Amino acid sequence: MDLGNLRKKIDFGEFIEKVRPIVEDVRENGDKAVLKYEKIFDNVELKRLRVKKREIDQAYENVDDELIDALEIAKENIERFHMLTSVERETKIQFEDCLMGKIYTPIETVGAYIPGGRASYPSTALMTGIPAKIAGVEKLIACTPPNSEGSVNPLTLVACDMAGFDEIYCVGGAQAIAAMAYGTQTVRKVQKIVGPGNAYVTAAKLLVAKDVAIDMPAGPSEILVIADDSANAEFIAYDCLAQLEHDPLAIAVVLTTSERIANEVKRIVYEKIKEPNFVLELVRDLDEAIKISNDFAPEHLSIFCRNAEKYLAKVKNAGSVFIGDLSGVAMGDYASGTNHVLPTSGYAKFYSGLTVETFMKSITFQQLSAETLKRIGNAVVKLAEAEGLKYHAESIKIRLDHSKNS
Repeated sequence: MDLGNLRKKIDFGEFIEKVRPIVEDVRENGDKAVLKYEKIFDNVELKRLRVKKREIDQAYENVDDELIDALEIAKENIERFHMLTSVERETKIQFEDCLMGKIYTPIETVGAYIPGGRASYPSTALMTGIPAKIAGVEKLIACTPPNSEGSVNPLTLVACDMAGFDEIYCVGGAQAIAAMAYGTQTVRKVQKIVGPGNAYVTAAKLLVAKDVAIDMPAGPSEILVIADDSANAEFIAYDCLAQLEHDPLAIAVVLTTSERIANEVKRIVYEKIKEPNFVLELVRDLDEAIKISNDFAPEHLSIFCRNAEKYLAKVKNAGSVFIGDLSGVAMGDYASGTNHVLPTSGYAKFYSGLTVETFMKSITFQQLSAETLKRIGNAVVKLAEAEGLKYHAESIKIRLDHSKNS
């Protein structure tokens, strides 16, 4: 089964050319250009870009206590998961004659794009900010589009504050990405940009990637479900609907061994959405379904079958896996603890979702001894000479000679 045609591939080359003038304008003219594009694209005349502390304090007053409690629960679980799954900051390996190892250091400045405007995504503030702060990022900034009143949604402000963002800017679109990549009179220049966004935001990220690091390209949301006859068809259908409601280009795929499950899921989905980007196929067995899934590399993979956990070992390509009937994808989107910033469009074949390590870089080190020099020095000399690198070889020869004479 070929699911390749299901993905309506976005031509990012086309979008890159559309955002290139915006990016260059912001790079050259800073705040003036950013304010201009906010007027053009968001139809708001901003007086300033940075959100003030009093606005954040006021946001807490404007958000329902139960929502704040929900954010706290999500924050606690996201922190716990990311802290427990992060790498050791330093690994030392003591060999017989040398010490070697690796240390992880945080990226110093990071910018996160938090989608907003007509809708708010406070969950993305938690998903991007919390692992960054656990990593030790010194300066963490957020850019999020203004609403029709020219301000940031209060719930998003609260989430950004809870996540530990040091600075929050009321700016969206390609102009936000350019502002973070190159800095303006107001917006801080960063070393890495993370977070999801629409095609224009993603194109801008790809364009500035020659100058700053980015997390990954992003496309429409997607889910692939694998199910046998023990599955709950209603759960499957609503998990599909949950992803399809993100975007007209969002994708839902169901692979099942059960004709009954297939018919029930199809009935529910088509009752709710008239023309969903939805595929449902009967498969011979679950191993065939896993093979198809690994080739498709979905953002979200849900496994609804008996002994579902045993199939996890067979998964090679997926952004995040949800095992069993009760593991709804929306749980991971908000509060179970795993990250919802995940590779889409097949990028799960070579990208991972956001982790603490996304905000860190590794440095190897070595401390060699005379015994190490004696053991491998001549091999290094021969290899350097074979590559025609005279002074590489000489730099080791003089050490070998010194070692003989000492």
